[in-house]
Amino acid sequence: MSDPDAPVIIGVSFDSALKAQEYLLAMGRLRQDGALDLKDAVTVTKNDDGKVMVTETIDPTPGRAAASGAMWTGLLGLVVGGPIGWIAGLGLGAGAGAVAAKVVDLGIPDEWVDWFKAAVEPGTSTIVILAEHVHVRALAEEARRFRGAELLYTSMSDSAMEQLDEAFSGD
Repeated sequence: MSDPDAPVIIGVSFDSALKAQEYLLAMGRLRQDGALDLKDAVTVTKNDDGKVMVTETIDPTPGRAAASGAMWTGLLGLVVGGPIGWIAGLGLGAGAGAVAAKVVDLGIPDEWVDWFKAAVEPGTSTIVILAEHVHVRALAEEARRFRGAELLYTSMSDSAMEQLDEAFSGD
């Protein structure tokens, strides 16, 4: 039997981007209600021509991490070394932030994102979540609102997978 508190990956595919976004909002509500601890979410959309677009919600991009790193080390440099320290701190912080974002993957592993990019059917959007402390009953109850969606993958137990499959199919 799997650990109920271990991180799980759940991928649910929808026939429209709007439904996918509604599902992502529902996952945010479950997080707020304490039904799951949402760590990351990725939207994988494949248009009819097969072009894939990925939107990550938590994983820092090198640009964002560089800006944040530059700001903090720039402020420290200003305090310690005045204007010259500020300029040096900006450069060092930007470089360190960009490198850290490339090395540290805080959310859904890139290998899984690549797998979903290949598995998603053209003309669909898939929400992939990484969560801990998942209350399967609450998740399945929420899934009933999204009948017709397809559970593309889950790392949860077989019984949890069956509950979600039934909820999405309306059985």
